[in-house]
Amino acid sequence: MEKEAIRNWPEDERPREKLLKFGEHNLSNTELLAILLRTGIRGESAMDLARRILQKFKTFRNMSHTDLSCWKEFKGLGKAKLCQIKAALEIGRRFQEEEAREKRIKINSSKDVANLLLVRMRDLKKEVFKVLLLDGKNKLIDIIEVEEGSINEAHPIIREIIFKALQNFSAGIICIHNHPSGDPAPSQEDRDFTKQIKYASEIMQIKLLDHIIIGDNEYFSFADEGLI
Repeated sequence: MEKEAIRNWPEDERPREKLLKFGEHNLSNTELLAILLRTGIRGESAMDLARRILQKFKTFRNMSHTDLSCWKEFKGLGKAKLCQIKAALEIGRRFQEEEAREKRIKINSSKDVANLLLVRMRDLKKEVFKVLLLDGKNKLIDIIEVEEGSINEAHPIIREIIFKALQNFSAGIICIHNHPSGDPAPSQEDRDFTKQIKYASEIMQIKLLDHIIIGDNEYFSFADEGLI
């Protein structure tokens, strides 16, 4: 038996109408996801489909880092809808980082860095390297993502970091990368890299304030451990 389409529901019960009338903060996760889906699939309204998706994945976080193969059971859910969901979740992750740039927030501790980047970086499947560029008062100038090299190829990364720091007249830098395994404990390569970037920074009169490794809801700070 085919479920009743949302367009036939009372107006105050339709997710889009509720959002416009009461604001997005008053909607449930199911209602927000239904708005992204826009339409359901054969025999299911967008709300029914959204409810079933959340029953499977439990949270938006779980949904955000799943492979496309995990969605196969939702017959009729095409790639366009999946792209909409993935894009919306990524926008949410980027929001905090962009807001920090605009406000030129001050970084006082490793916890400030974790609050800023942990949610964005903890679920990444590949190792990603970022650098906070700071002014003389530890206020954020920019957050850059280093494209070239990896921890195992330290010299290209170091050249690019120093170049970007000089370009932006940075007084200090904080390096951050993630461990896709979820364990933030530093490898020997991480330790060697930290020594090398500290040495290169000092030559250019730029202060390396910290090197932070992001794991699964936890992080390791070289500065907190007295290793810088």
